[in-house]
Formats: sequence, C-alpha cells, structure tokens
Amino acid sequence: MEIKKENRKWLDDMNLSHPIVIAGPCSAETEEQVLKTAHELKKTDTNVFRAGIWKPRTRPGGFEGVGEIGLPWLQKVKEETGMLVTTEVGNAAHVELALKHDIDILWIGARTTVNPFVVQEIADALKGVDKPVLVKNPVNPDLPLWLGAVERFKTAGITQLGVIHRGFSTYNSLHYRNKPKWHIAIQLKKEFPDLPLILDPSHICGRRDTILDVSQTGLDLNYDGFMIETHIDPDNAWSDAKQQVTPTQLNQITQDLKIRQESSTREDFQRKLNMHRKELDLIDSNIVDILGDRMGIAEQIGRLKKQENVAILQSGRWADILMKMIESGEEKGLSKEFVEEIFRAIHVESINIQHKVK
Repeated sequence: MEIKKENRKWLDDMNLSHPIVIAGPCSAETEEQVLKTAHELKKTDTNVFRAGIWKPRTRPGGFEGVGEIGLPWLQKVKEETGMLVTTEVGNAAHVELALKHDIDILWIGARTTVNPFVVQEIADALKGVDKPVLVKNPVNPDLPLWLGAVERFKTAGITQLGVIHRGFSTYNSLHYRNKPKWHIAIQLKKEFPDLPLILDPSHICGRRDTILDVSQTGLDLNYDGFMIETHIDPDNAWSDAKQQVTPTQLNQITQDLKIRQESSTREDFQRKLNMHRKELDLIDSNIVDILGDRMGIAEQIGRLKKQENVAILQSGRWADILMKMIESGEEKGLSKEFVEEIFRAIHVESINIQHKVK
C-alpha cells in the first residue's frame, strides 16, 4: 500500500494552526444535548463535532445508540455552528444513512476493524463517494490488520484517509482502559508518514483525569490531532461517563498542551543531543550482546532439560522471575507494564530456543 500527501488532503485543506480536535459526546442522546454541547464546543479549538449514533456494546442490554433519528441532529450542528460532523459506521446500512444525511467524515470502530468481511462491506458501500474515512485500531494489537482495513478503503477508491489510535484491549490493566502500546502506532507512522494519525485518549484512559498526560504524549510523538469525548453533563452521560470531559475541561486541556519543536538549530543543543545519542547507541549494542548471551544459556538449559526429559516450561520459576524483575524495575523508575512486556518477550524467545534444541 502506498500513502501519499494527497491522502491527507482533507486535513491539510483545513489549514489549521494547531492539531485537529475532534470532540463531542460518546453518544448522541437527545437533540438538546447534542446541540448544547456543539454550541459550547464552538467556543473551543474543536474543528469537527463527533457523536456516536450507533454504539456497539460489549454485552447486550446496554445503550446501543439512538440510531437514525440522531442523524438530523448532526445536520443541525452543521447548520448552526459551521463545524464538520462525524460518526461511526458499522455496516453498509449505516453508511447509506450517514451519506443520506450528509455526514462529513466517517470513522470505523475498533470492533469493526477487526473483521475484514465487515470492513470490505463498508468499503464497497462507499465506492464512488470520496468522504474522509478514519480507521480506529483493532481491539487486538495487530498492525497488519489495522493497515489491512485502511488498504481495503484505499482499494475501493477512498483517497481521503486517516487512522485513530484508541489503544488495545487488555485484561486487568491498572492504568489504562486500553493499553496504548505506543510502539505499534510509532511503527505505523514510520511506514506511512503521510497517513494522518489521530489520538483517542478518552478510550485509552477510560477516565478523564489522565487525558491531558496521554494527549501530551501523543503530541510529543507528532500525532496530527485528537478525538476527545466531550459532553455537556458527563457524569450523567448514557455511555462512558467516566471518560468524558465538559467543553470547559476540553478547552483547558488544549490550552495546557505544549506543542514541541521538531528540532533546534542551537549548536549547544545539537552537541548534547549527539552525545546522548552516542551513549544510547553503545547501550543498545550492549543490550543486544547481553540478550545474545542470555539466549545462549537458554539453549544450554534446553539441552540439559531434553537429556533429563524435563518439561521446558517451568511456570513457578517464571512467575518468580517476573515478580522480581518488576520489583527491580520499579525501583529504577520503570513501569510495571514496560518491564512485564520486555520480560514476556524474552521468556517467549527463550522457550522458542529451547524447543529448537535437537
């Protein structure tokens, strides 16, 4: 797949002086709620008004959106505020209704991105209609699946594209509703630098008090903007109340965010930066050497286990190692999630090496 600058024309043509801000309630609940929120957001840096019309829920019985009756409310938002509007579509029927009501931008939700059959159905329904389509990452951390969804739309003739990073589902995470796994989005940005990358801190955080910090991280990583759930009365929202902010809070978040320079021409800065980078290069080289030595020992252990007919996986020892490494890492200021991810990868590679022993 080739992504060119023309694929981000929808964003570049806005000529924004700041990263794009897409804001609005998780769900459109009533016409009054939608319009009141939109008029308040018009006073902020918001460029596009968002609202969920159809809401895919994890379990049945929850509020699944007002449906088609909410689309005219979004049309009124356009008429009264001049903002563009966007909503999520989950099948071809949603696409038909959204186009009928002149929705400006469509987004594909995480639960939809994971299903290539449904993505293809939506892409087919959009043939000949070149509206911007933003694809949220799939619920599982699978970059090829995420990019595959984008490619389906591009193949269908959709030239205005973008992706939304909303984090990845995880079990029992203390800090995030959905772990960001920044390295996946960074890899996407490296492969396709012209593909607009928008951060959804609301779904990553799952709570409003950490949205600023996560948004700043996105800004530091050169994301193109944000989609932040914003409600006129978030505590009484019909869905995802804890992660929504008020328009006033959104305005404060955007004011507090610091846009970093891409670089500096100051000689002193460049000298210090090059020195630190050389230090990192040496340390990275040492890390690879140490990992090579470790895997060599793992291979020896594999031979010993095979000779004695001992099982490769020793769950008790692995649990002890992981706990000790997490404790040691936290003492050095490393997060539990980071240490756990690193050592799980090391453990998997050690087991693979032991399996290959002949």
